[in-house]
Amino acid sequence: MVKYIDKLLDPKIDYVFKRIFGYVGNEDITKGLISSIIQKEISNVELDNSTILEKDLLEDKVGILDIRAKIEDKINCNIEMQIVDRKNIEKRILYYWSKLYNMNLKVGKDYENLEKVIVILITDYEIDSLKEIKKYETKWNIREEEYQKVILTEVMEFYIIELPKYEKYKAKTKNEDLNRWIKFIKEPEVVEMGDNKEIKKAKEVLEEISKDKRERYLAELREKYILDQKAIEDAGYDKGLKDGMSQGRKERNIEIAKNLLKLNMSIEQIKKVTGLTEEEIKKLK
Repeated sequence: MVKYIDKLLDPKIDYVFKRIFGYVGNEDITKGLISSIIQKEISNVELDNSTILEKDLLEDKVGILDIRAKIEDKINCNIEMQIVDRKNIEKRILYYWSKLYNMNLKVGKDYENLEKVIVILITDYEIDSLKEIKKYETKWNIREEEYQKVILTEVMEFYIIELPKYEKYKAKTKNEDLNRWIKFIKEPEVVEMGDNKEIKKAKEVLEEISKDKRERYLAELREKYILDQKAIEDAGYDKGLKDGMSQGRKERNIEIAKNLLKLNMSIEQIKKVTGLTEEEIKKLK
C-alpha cells in the first residue's frame, strides 16, 4: 500500500537537494544533473560519503550543505543549492574552487598533477552582477580580454544557474534536459520527465523521503533555519546593518532589534546581529 503524500518536499531546500543529489546510492541521478549542466556525457560519478547529522541541524551548525563529487576519477566537482542571498557569492565560489583545487596537491607532487575543478552554483535569487545577462544558466572560465575565445586554463570552470530567470529565458536554451532538471527542482509535482530516467528516479527518491517522517522533520528543521536567515536579511541585517554599525548609527541597530523581536528571535541572536547589549535589547520589549 502506497502511503499518501500530502506535499512533496521542496528540492530547493539544501537538505532535500543534498538528500537527492548527494546521497551515496544516487550517483545516476547526480550524473544526469551534472551531464545536463556541463553538456558532456559522463560515465562515472563518485559521491563524497559525508553525512548530515540531526544534532548539527538542530544546533544550526550546518552553514553550507554542498555536494562534492568526483567525475571520471579525475575531475572534482562542487555543487551548491543556495536560497538565501548572502552577498559576495562570486567570491565564495572562487573560495570553494580554491579549496578543492588545493586539496589535490600532495606533498612532493608536481603542479601538473593538479586536477580540474568544476563549481556548480544554483541560486533561488538573481545575482546582482549578472542582472544584464538574459539567460538563466552561465558558464565561466578565465579568458583573455581581447581574444575571448582563448581560455587561460581548463582546470577552472564555473556554472551558475539562477532559478528566478528560468521561466523568462527557458525558451532561449536548446538544452531540454537542463530545462527538465530545473523544472523538477522548481516544481517537482508538475515536471514532464520525457524519457529522462534520471529525473524519474530523482522524483521517486523525493517521493520516498517526502513519505518518511524523520526526513520531513529534518527538512523542516533546515527550512526553518533558512527562513530565519531570510528574516534577518529582511529585517535589515545584510542590507543595512553593516553600514549602520560602521557609521556608529546605534538608532538603526535599535530599529533592527525591534524588528527581530517581533520575529521572535532570541536575545542571544539579536545581540550577535546588532551588537547591542542584553540590557539594551530587554528595554525594547
